[in-house]
Amino acid sequence: MTAFIDKLAQRQATIGVIGLGYVGLPLLLGLADAGHPCIGFDVDATKTDKLARGESYLAHIDTATIGRLAEDPKQRLTADAATLADADALLICVPTPLGPHNEPDLTYVEATAETIAPHLKHGALVVLESTTYPGTTDEVLTPILEQITGFKAGETLFVAYSPEREDPGNPNYGTTTIPKIVGADDEIASTMAVALYETVVPAVVAVGDARTAEAVKLTENIFRSVNIALVNELKVVFDPMGIDIWTVIEGAKTKPFGYMPFYPGPGLGGHCIPIDPYYLTWKAREYGHHTRFIELAGQINTAMPDYVIAKTSRALNDHAAKALNGARILILGVAYKKNVDDMRESPALVLIEKLQDHGAEVAFYDPMVPAIPPTRRHGGLKGMTSLAWRDDLAADFDAVVVATDHDAIDWAAVARHARIAVDTRNALRAHEDKLGDRLVRA
Repeated sequence: MTAFIDKLAQRQATIGVIGLGYVGLPLLLGLADAGHPCIGFDVDATKTDKLARGESYLAHIDTATIGRLAEDPKQRLTADAATLADADALLICVPTPLGPHNEPDLTYVEATAETIAPHLKHGALVVLESTTYPGTTDEVLTPILEQITGFKAGETLFVAYSPEREDPGNPNYGTTTIPKIVGADDEIASTMAVALYETVVPAVVAVGDARTAEAVKLTENIFRSVNIALVNELKVVFDPMGIDIWTVIEGAKTKPFGYMPFYPGPGLGGHCIPIDPYYLTWKAREYGHHTRFIELAGQINTAMPDYVIAKTSRALNDHAAKALNGARILILGVAYKKNVDDMRESPALVLIEKLQDHGAEVAFYDPMVPAIPPTRRHGGLKGMTSLAWRDDLAADFDAVVVATDHDAIDWAAVARHARIAVDTRNALRAHEDKLGDRLVRA
């Protein structure tokens, strides 16, 4: 342990980052900026090849930043697992999706453990960052590593959990400005992990064992899921009363204590919030508990695309005497949140598929997303390409549905030309005088 910490202090400990996506790549950049020699590993060689050429594949990370990484002789970018034999610490940042019945799918974690284990150094630190249920580190990851290496956790192998807290596109908080949680089942692993992250982030909080750290991450995302479900339900309740939920939230957030604003939308998206609550729901059943509150929030959020479609259908009927079947609908924004190119679990994909099922002719425009590939979870989408932008693009459609409120979209032009605008994000608030009753909040 002492030797590892000394190497960290001298920036001679090699840190491997496994998985160079929305979590792993910013972490790799932070470690490199802190002066550590790193190995950026991904099984997708097209990613590592692009990075080696100084090219970014994430919209919120600019090419200049990647260029500095590629030119740094202390950094290696590879799809060759054998290179990981040089690493003193390995940080695992791989997806943890849901299976077809909302059960945890740890395929990527298990495969990563099997990939790195043959190359682990005696005394290496392994940290799992992927969001998962309490018990994954000690029940799944550690046993695989021990079985393949012959090392013993806490003696010749040190394993910890430190959940990612990445928020792509957030201008105020990035990887190196967000405190880190660390949990480990032995004191040496905890000390090593804390020492490593302290070189990169402003504060590290050790919370005890790995299960507690895993629970911290789930709690953070369940908190968001439940509160978003609350404002989504309030939106549905207030609408027939003639009350604008956005005005209500603006008023409520003037209270300096006891309230935190959350905002409604067409559903939940991203890798974390729509998925992570189900990890705890699944694990809770092992202990004889049913997470009714969490599951109710999931049901409310999952129902929001149907609410948006119902509002769109009613607006077409009331303002254009048209049915949804045969109507031309433009979806504005398909990323799961504004100003990013991430479509994971985006409610816009559900909206498109459901609108098509209703017989609508659907197209989309997104300045961040050039195309939607066919996906397993949205089998009705056969692949679509974003339309080219024109100021009067909205005029070609019977209705536009605002699914993602990118800053790069010319909302004034949308307001001028939309026949009907169904706004799920309050993007057109500044232009409601132009739209009048053609603006429908959903």
